[in-house]
Amino acid sequence: MTTKLEGTLKREVMIGGAAYTITIDPRGVKIVPKGKRKGYELEWESLISGDAALATALTATLANAPDPSADSATKKKPKPRAA
Repeated sequence: MTTKLEGTLKREVMIGGAAYTITIDPRGVKIVPKGKRKGYELEWESLISGDAALATALTATLANAPDPSADSATKKKPKPRAA
């Protein structure tokens, strides 16, 4: 017998050397870079409704995804001032 998913489960996973938080709840699944708020979301209905709906949902999700280069842009060292 399986347990009903009534609450939220959060787990950390390493993907390509980066840490991500995976949240599973009754509405769907969300994958977010650790320490960030925006990520990839997929509702369960989109997942089980078929390939066309899944492709549409994935495309929409990726269009709203955070820019991965934004993290590297914030970590750049400042240029030294000319004397």
